[in-house]
Amino acid sequence: MSAVQSRQTRIKVLYNSTRVSVYVYNTLTQQKELFEPWAPPQVHMYVCGVTVYDHCHLGHARAYAAFDLVRRHLEYRGYRVTHVQNFTDVDDKIIARAQELGVAHEELTRTYEDAYFAAMDALGVNRAQDYPRATQSMPQIIAMIVRLLDQGYAYEVNGSVYFSIAHYAPYGQLSKRDRKQMEAGARVEVDTHKKDPLDFVLWKPQKAGEPAWDSPWGLGRPGWHIECSAMATAAFGPRIDIHAGGQDLIFPHHENEIAQSEAATGQKPFAKYWLHNGFVTLDKQKMSKSLGNVFTLRELYQRYDPNLLRFFLLRVHYRHPIHFSTTQIEEDAAALKRLSQAAHEFTQPAPEAMHAEFQAQFDAALDDDFNSTEAMAVLFNACREVNKLKKGGPLLSKLAKQLGLDLPKEESTLDPRILELLKQRAQARAEKNFMESDRLRDLLKQRGVLAKDTPQGQKWERV
Repeated sequence: MSAVQSRQTRIKVLYNSTRVSVYVYNTLTQQKELFEPWAPPQVHMYVCGVTVYDHCHLGHARAYAAFDLVRRHLEYRGYRVTHVQNFTDVDDKIIARAQELGVAHEELTRTYEDAYFAAMDALGVNRAQDYPRATQSMPQIIAMIVRLLDQGYAYEVNGSVYFSIAHYAPYGQLSKRDRKQMEAGARVEVDTHKKDPLDFVLWKPQKAGEPAWDSPWGLGRPGWHIECSAMATAAFGPRIDIHAGGQDLIFPHHENEIAQSEAATGQKPFAKYWLHNGFVTLDKQKMSKSLGNVFTLRELYQRYDPNLLRFFLLRVHYRHPIHFSTTQIEEDAAALKRLSQAAHEFTQPAPEAMHAEFQAQFDAALDDDFNSTEAMAVLFNACREVNKLKKGGPLLSKLAKQLGLDLPKEESTLDPRILELLKQRAQARAEKNFMESDRLRDLLKQRGVLAKDTPQGQKWERV
């Protein structure tokens, strides 16, 4: 046995000896299923990435914070997750924006790729191991289209290539839509070359002023759907464990991915588990650029700490819609503050039995389809117990860290002048100069800070 084989055997033995039951909701089957990847403990996870023509918004943050939690928990449970997430860097929107700004499309996309990383790094989203780009995947894209043509799943007309849904019987298996629903839901351009209105484009010929690549059908560029199929199979082969994205991608994007991937490779299923996150809403409407009700992360970070936004996004289960409001953000800020104060005030470890009980409850919540809502409830139950016993702050920090959250020490956010007044008051108390201590307490209260004397020393909170 080689050294590599020996190591893999040891990993499998360790995994099997510590195996737990994680359940995930699979959009394909519309039920929760025991998570059993193809080759445990290895997990291949492909997440649909952003189209890089503008700054990321709160809807993007919802998706990537959710699937970051999925990855974190699977790794916590002993799986080795290989996470691949693409960039769509050639697209009608990108071309239009680049022309509007008078810049090359490559310059535009690199600018917004950098902006994506800055925004997600601040949000605590772990970087994927690989970020394939459509423009760097043309050989794989063209090769997949050639296979689809050779096998009779696609046809070519005047430099355009289309996938024929008539030749793929399971079409609609993910979205569970009938033909009329699919025709209503698909954003189908008027195209007299199609044999069927639901047929979708795999390759389109170049238009004047557009970037293009050479192909057997002439200069052109790929359709959106084929890009992800080619990049996912290039990364992982014909089958993957988890394919994830927003609910708006179920149809037509993910439906089309399944059809062209399984038709090209001959293997089913393309993805064993399909995970989709719910929308962010504002005034009961989905946030979208077309409605003009989108908050970019760059704008939100000027008003709110990214750690607070992550807390806001994870307090609701990833499959459910989440409503954005300043009132909710303020309530979440107060809740996060309570956790942080308890974590830093009561620094003695929790009793072993208490620690074990809350840890088990917390883990069980995340084992149940990554239920961050229930995990948060456990975290706040633990916080109440910590405040009652006046010990166990490290437990709160540990549980929060599993969600990718920080519990910052509040003093670091105070104005230095306030910190100096707190220092002077603590010194006055130590010298038993109670008149000066009371004066400074009143002054602090006027400035929005309530100083309190406890057996552990001076504490404070905002008022």
